[in-house]
Amino acid sequence: MASIDLEWISVFDEIYTTLSVTRAADKLGMTQGAASTALNRLRAYYGDKLFIRTSRGMLPTPRADELHPVLHQVRENLEAAKAGAAAFDPANAQRVFRLCMTDLGEISLLPRLLNYLQSNALGIRIETEKISSESARRLEDAAVDLAVGYMPQLDTGFYTQSLFQQDFQCIVSVSHPRIGRCLSQAAFCEERHVAVSALGTGHMAMVEDALASVGVTRNITLRVPSFLGVAQIVGETELIATVPRYYALAMQSREPIRHMDVPYDLPHYAVRQYWHARFHRDAGNVWLRKTIADLMPGAVAHPLPGNR
Repeated sequence: MASIDLEWISVFDEIYTTLSVTRAADKLGMTQGAASTALNRLRAYYGDKLFIRTSRGMLPTPRADELHPVLHQVRENLEAAKAGAAAFDPANAQRVFRLCMTDLGEISLLPRLLNYLQSNALGIRIETEKISSESARRLEDAAVDLAVGYMPQLDTGFYTQSLFQQDFQCIVSVSHPRIGRCLSQAAFCEERHVAVSALGTGHMAMVEDALASVGVTRNITLRVPSFLGVAQIVGETELIATVPRYYALAMQSREPIRHMDVPYDLPHYAVRQYWHARFHRDAGNVWLRKTIADLMPGAVAHPLPGNR
């Protein structure tokens, strides 16, 4: 073959970054069969397998590693030169956006977002998954479009936008026999606690670290992996819990609990949305980020160190 099809370059670039023919086809809006055909023609063109199927996905050969910087730059130059690229039209778009978040993110964001989509973008569907140790890789691979929560472990290669500020409150049952309108330091230390061990996000670790710094150890009777049942447990027992303020306020109308100040200084933190630099200019991703920011006033975006 004397020439190379420009579509093949896009297929090559997407397979290289997602390690998957299926995900590459999905990103490019083509069938998996068409993407496989393009890959086979590239293999014939360069006389190399280019990608080898492994347990980790389609890993590049040394020849593909050599080609990627050149072909990626060709693709970027062609896309930058494209005039009049179509903008994302949410009213007519048919697209699935995938978000990873904690259950707190689901409580604070999803009802607002779904109500907005009901009125403005009926063809947009949302899928969610929990933030985990794999979330950074899934954002990078385009398996997830956005993450919402608190993820201090993300670094170079990601952008972040602050959505709203949070601090911590204690929640107790309205019928707690020993705690009145305020929670003393003595009661905080003596009472039994339920604690949340949320993986992939660091905001609850702030509580442990801040209390440890002043020599306070909670009497933790129960540890749970999420906030799903915490308010109900507190409302029906004598356990107390330290939780983000938004959760305390939201659950107070649903369960027989009261919220009150934590008797120790705990840090504030920002709930943010995160996205990978690869998709910073993707029209659909831009629209989704702006929509979420508009639903959460006070948002401020900036790249993490290394993206400037």
